Amino acid sequence: MHAFATQPLADFGPIIAPQLNVTTDSLYSNFWCGINEHGYYERTADYEPIVRWKKRGCFEVPMVHSAYLIDMRHAGSRKLSFDVPPPEYQGPFDDIIQFAFSAKYSGMTMHILNTEYFGHIMIPLDGKNTLEDEVEQFLHIKLEMLVYEPPLRKSPFIHVPERKPDKLGFDQVYVINLVRRPERRIKMIATLKELGIDAYFLDAVDGKSLNESYLKQLGVKQLPGYADPYHGRDMTMGEIGCFLSHYLIWKDIKENGYKRIIVFEDDVRFEPFFRQKLDKVVYEADYVVEDWDLIYIGRKRLYREPEPEVEGTSMLIWPNYSYWTLSYMITYNGVQKLLDADPLSKMIPVDEFIPIMFDRHPESEWKAYFFPRNLIGMSVEPLLVYPTHYTGEPDYISDTEDSTLINDDEESEETKLPTAGLNVESPKVEL
Repeated sequence: MHAFATQPLADFGPIIAPQLNVTTDSLYSNFWCGINEHGYYERTADYEPIVRWKKRGCFEVPMVHSAYLIDMRHAGSRKLSFDVPPPEYQGPFDDIIQFAFSAKYSGMTMHILNTEYFGHIMIPLDGKNTLEDEVEQFLHIKLEMLVYEPPLRKSPFIHVPERKPDKLGFDQVYVINLVRRPERRIKMIATLKELGIDAYFLDAVDGKSLNESYLKQLGVKQLPGYADPYHGRDMTMGEIGCFLSHYLIWKDIKENGYKRIIVFEDDVRFEPFFRQKLDKVVYEADYVVEDWDLIYIGRKRLYREPEPEVEGTSMLIWPNYSYWTLSYMITYNGVQKLLDADPLSKMIPVDEFIPIMFDRHPESEWKAYFFPRNLIGMSVEPLLVYPTHYTGEPDYISDTEDSTLINDDEESEETKLPTAGLNVESPKVEL
């Protein structure tokens, strides 16, 4: 919070609060942009741009709470109160609302400062919540901090027992990580440890280590007529490496006879109460749908059209055309369907291939190369994982987009990946 240290408090206002969010995606923060005459919240057009940092600066608002600084030299500070309402106050019996009205009555303005990232705030719980709910909320704050900071340091004065790791009820949990992205591996190791998840890290196939001659050995051929929907280009080596990484996992599932597994890419963040929500999703999938093949845990919706709910469930929908393979659950039967499609001989990006296989892809010419398209694919709604960074944000990296195209036939000095690397019996890199 060095912004306060470099400027006098009077430059901001008599009451100034640093903006604190639950997560970067949440709209809950420690201020209101609108408040009606009775003291109740009103949404305004300014709120979302401020809370999502689309507008940055110091803004006058009618309410701040939970963390703020007060200029006690201001004469009005003597009239501030949490429990004694100002004259003619008719609002609710609420401490933060009464404080806001007392500030207004005393002539003190409130301001929110969002010039930089200041930290997180927890959602206040009510009487229906338990201590375990509070623990889960605090765990989420820790996970969000791990997205931006190195592993957190433990206090030598407090003992917190570590959660015994498990595989979330699956036969295997995979994390896909490029060896040259060790910072992502470190963060995922710390995150999974906090969540109590026992996972195998798969060394991803690196597009920078691939070339045309090696792909010919593997039988990799781009789908005839494929062109990236946005850029009109061929596949990149990074996209091929990404596909082969998921393909390795599918092969491993089949060879080990796993009934079901879950996959995470290494650039994901987890929603609050992740484990509890995932348990509910698995229950609904098993006892309502029964014969499911693949369920997205994280993805990117491409169309605004409504996606029908899976009848009898509260957390599952039938997805339309989607991008990204941030995380998904898949069964042995689902893997068999994907492998039977012989995808290496007519390759497209993996996030194009999967929607084709559950017949929700808009390109009919591409779909014609794959039959039957009978993958039973669903999605969690709302999603349980999101990307750590979006395109254009600071620290955003794309190893699929930022690489050479498939028809650049230059030999790479880094090409040391043996053919056996795609016939591996099991990626035995254990967390």
